[in-house]
Amino acid sequence: DALSAQRRALPWVEVTEHYLFDSEDGEVTLADLFDGRDQLIVQHFRFGANWEAGCPSCSFWADGYDGFTIHLVHRDASFVAVSAAPIESLLAYRERMGWSFGWVSAGRSSFNLDYGMSFSEADAETGTAYNYDKPARAGEHPGTSVFARQDGQIFHSYSTYARGLD
Repeated sequence: DALSAQRRALPWVEVTEHYLFDSEDGEVTLADLFDGRDQLIVQHFRFGANWEAGCPSCSFWADGYDGFTIHLVHRDASFVAVSAAPIESLLAYRERMGWSFGWVSAGRSSFNLDYGMSFSEADAETGTAYNYDKPARAGEHPGTSVFARQDGQIFHSYSTYARGLD
């Protein structure tokens, strides 16, 4: 309970960057991903730009996404997976795996970099931290980010990484 109270007390940070994503319906913005709701849960799914398939661990967890998204909708929250791979690769993999949840590509934006899920070789060399602690390896990392919309503004309210996903 104490940890949950601390998490709820974290500051909301206004999102000022205009992020664009590629979706199965074309280009969309971060605001579009809310789909008319006030909360957005983003699963940073490890699927790099040149990968043939998604991360096995992320894929294991994704098997349950279709089952819980309806419950989120009833709680004024939308859910979407975000990856660096091109949208064509994501959609082909989603079809192969039998999933239907929303999935977009952030490959043309700095979204995954900005929220601490993707790291360049230079980041790894300089010791940029992943999960506020360990030096990052170059490439894609897992995590969840939560956003809220209030009075037309979008705020980043929470992110968790690595073991925080447990």
